[in-house]
Amino acid sequence: MSSNILMAYYSWSGTTAALAKQIDDQLHPDVYQIQVPAGTFSTDMYATSDIAKAQLAAGKMPKLVNAVPDPSHYDRVLIGGPVWSGTPATPVLAFLHAINSRSLAVAPFYTDVGNAGDYEVHFKQAAGNLDVLPGFEATGVTNQREMTDWLTEVTNANTNNGGK
Repeated sequence: MSSNILMAYYSWSGTTAALAKQIDDQLHPDVYQIQVPAGTFSTDMYATSDIAKAQLAAGKMPKLVNAVPDPSHYDRVLIGGPVWSGTPATPVLAFLHAINSRSLAVAPFYTDVGNAGDYEVHFKQAAGNLDVLPGFEATGVTNQREMTDWLTEVTNANTNNGGK
């Protein structure tokens, strides 16, 4: 579709990575995998949730281990990650903070086990100056038609910043 689209995603269990692969197959954007140092999170979902809650309470997001791409090269950034306790995963929040230096259109996509809580509300709050487009929630099996419709909507949307 367009080469001025970046897809950035964090996947703790592989679920968001599978969704990102489906998006990549349709859209062919530049891809950035959000990564944190090994050992930042537990392999246990509940322990990971506790770690993330402590990070949020302390206002200290995890360090990203790979250099964040320059957002000025893109018209849109699709940002994916799991829902943790109704909010974006803290690595996603760290990425949002890293790119929040200019006006840019972003669209969240996220995976959950049936309850996204206020994910998009928290995403918009963390996005600051970024122009947040509608998000895409995937619970279980991804509805390909819905995903295609969402991709069409967010890649063609007029934004407050006019793109680049």
